[in-house]
Amino acid sequence: MWIWPPNGSAWTGTARRTDLPLRFDVISLFPEMFAAVTAYGITRRAFDTGLAELVLWNPRDFTHDRHRTVDDRPYGGGPGMVMLYQPLADTVAALREADVRPLHLIYLSPQGTPLTQQRVQALAQLPRIGLLCGRYEGIDERFIQR
Repeated sequence: MWIWPPNGSAWTGTARRTDLPLRFDVISLFPEMFAAVTAYGITRRAFDTGLAELVLWNPRDFTHDRHRTVDDRPYGGGPGMVMLYQPLADTVAALREADVRPLHLIYLSPQGTPLTQQRVQALAQLPRIGLLCGRYEGIDERFIQR
């Protein structure tokens, strides 16, 4: 888990205050990609002024094999790779325990509901939003059904 400091300067791995109005927990195999969100523009100002907090979670940190495996071929065949159930379930369990505010977890997928301005306004009212960034051909369906 990485917590981005309010000045957007660097990854520190240390915790800071958790009483922020809006917390984003992002689950991604590539957490480094989110550095730009805190470095530029209006989103940087939100993090700099303490209006938001970004916490990044890598499912590889919740694996139990030496290769840190997070994906496998789809059960029943088919092309590509799917993210495994257990690393995702363990990541979300740790994510839920990391903060007392209720978590609204969203799986980002092209098959999902389109993100509209109305939806963004509704989400902005929540104290804590979790974003699960899919990869490959998706994630294990057991996790979605859970």
